[in-house]
Amino acid sequence: MSFWDHLDVLRWTIIRSGIVYVIVSLALFSFKTFLFDVVLAPADSNFIIYKLFKVNFALKLINIEVAAQFLTHLKVAFIGGFVISFPYIAYEIWKFISPALYEKEKKIAVKVLVAAFFLFYIGALIGYFLIFPLALNFFQQYSVSELITNTISLDSYISLFFSMILLVGVLFEFPVLIFLLSSIGLVNRPMLRKYRRHAFVATVILGVIITSDPFSLTIVTLILYGLYEISIYVCKKGS
Repeated sequence: MSFWDHLDVLRWTIIRSGIVYVIVSLALFSFKTFLFDVVLAPADSNFIIYKLFKVNFALKLINIEVAAQFLTHLKVAFIGGFVISFPYIAYEIWKFISPALYEKEKKIAVKVLVAAFFLFYIGALIGYFLIFPLALNFFQQYSVSELITNTISLDSYISLFFSMILLVGVLFEFPVLIFLLSSIGLVNRPMLRKYRRHAFVATVILGVIITSDPFSLTIVTLILYGLYEISIYVCKKGS
């Protein structure tokens, strides 16, 4: 294929990806009630994690800008649309680059992509059902003075919602990153084992930042440190 043929293939890859992304985003936008039932569920005292841990928590959000609710609706729909349609977008990108790879490289790349998708969505679900509610409860109750009352805006809630869930999803990509780095010889099992204690301290510090009680801290620390142990396991045997 010539350069222009490759460019034409890339153009249609982008067009198909864009169409799917827009369709999924508009579909989410149309189902406003369902969309915000999901997004705002962690602000409700009946959310499963609060019942499980017997946390007495409920959050009343406010809106202080005229167009904020409509803009938030758009923002949530299009961010959600990207998260849902990303596997298809990645598939289109894969179709574009795969002809340039050898068969052995293709097999490895497919395994890495599948693992990356699986870990990201598992992380996002844990972020949604566990990490974000615990962090929300902590931040809502935290105060530097009794003279200050926490009144949470809708925009602030949505920003924390997506940043926290996406952050946890990205953190769950750590084993994939370690596998890739070990494949090119930048890290190895002895190196990761050497820094086990440092990793444990780092996960405890991160857990303290996003949780408010010893039980929640223990759960978050175990999850994050478990990722580190998985990363040691996925390093190549010859590393």
